Amino acid sequence: MNILITILLILAGLIALLLIIGLFSRKDYAISREVVINKPVPVVFDYVKYLRNQENYFKYVMMDPGMKKEFVGTDATQGFVYHWDSEHKSVGKGSQEIKQIVNNERIDYEVVFIKPFEGVLQSRLYTSPVGADSTKVTWTAASRMKYPMNLMLLFMNMENMIGKDFDESLQNLKKVLE
Repeated sequence: MNILITILLILAGLIALLLIIGLFSRKDYAISREVVINKPVPVVFDYVKYLRNQENYFKYVMMDPGMKKEFVGTDATQGFVYHWDSEHKSVGKGSQEIKQIVNNERIDYEVVFIKPFEGVLQSRLYTSPVGADSTKVTWTAASRMKYPMNLMLLFMNMENMIGKDFDESLQNLKKVLE
């Protein structure tokens, strides 16, 4: 019986220690990836500003072609919202809204995740000229994890995990546009 109590006390101590560490550990993370596409900025920007075009290059949208989708508003304009609902565990349910568009420069998105976990991600897609016929596309994302979920950031490298998906999606975009 004493061994069981000792084990339970050690487990409780470890959990308490983790929770204390979570109070002081980082809650924010950010990701940035880029690709150069051999097309002029207006061509690239005119393609990526349409959220519906993500079906042709964004990894998560491509994972479940049968997911339920709902579009509200006029695509490629501020306020357009794309809702999705998928049974695929990596896709889940959520929405993406165009918050701001600066023509041929930047698109700001807010992505709200409902399942498999709740969260909000601020994302931007930048386009900038590399030459007369080449465009650098930079995709950034930033989010904040609430306590105690931020403890996952101690054990997971979000830059590598999500960054790989951004890299794959940007390579898909490059293939589509070139």
